[in-house]
Amino acid sequence: MSIEISANSRKVHGTGANRRLRTQGRLPGVIYGGGAATQSIDLDHKDLYYKLKTEAFHASILSISVDGKKEQVLLRDVQMHPFKQQVLHIDFQRVRQDQKIHVKVPLHFINADIAPGVKLSGGMISHVVTEIEISCLPKDLPESIVVDLSEMTAGSTIHTSDLKLPENVEIPALLRGDNQPISTLIVPRGGETAEESA
Repeated sequence: MSIEISANSRKVHGTGANRRLRTQGRLPGVIYGGGAATQSIDLDHKDLYYKLKTEAFHASILSISVDGKKEQVLLRDVQMHPFKQQVLHIDFQRVRQDQKIHVKVPLHFINADIAPGVKLSGGMISHVVTEIEISCLPKDLPESIVVDLSEMTAGSTIHTSDLKLPENVEIPALLRGDNQPISTLIVPRGGETAEESA
């Protein structure tokens, strides 16, 4: 899915200038990296605010048009107002097709209802993490990674190493030897397995 953003190059800087932009419904931001100079931009706040509510916006390569010139970028940082529903500043990083990117993508959990530990033991599945950092070339970036829970039994845990990754996608944490838990199946006290009840 391609997500497009429109922006203007920003000539004025500083706290006062940014405050004036925000009162006009604009959002200050920057684009950096990719071997080019950092570029100051401003965007439509309302449009960006609603885009930020979509999962794909945080884990996709975005197409940003600045004064008519298009670039591919990743969302890197968002500064929110402490209590208002307002974005204060946004950072994008340029993407080069020949360089690997590090991105957090969401985990989509499936088949929890048919897991033996749920059906037979009355267990509950607890998600330890709901997103994970991956590394890949831009063309190989998945929108999400599916976690199949259908084989989970009472007391079992799915770890990072159990994930089925798309081709050419790596998990940097695994390369560092960090095999963290993703989901666990907990049986509440008083729960019993079908074998025990028999």
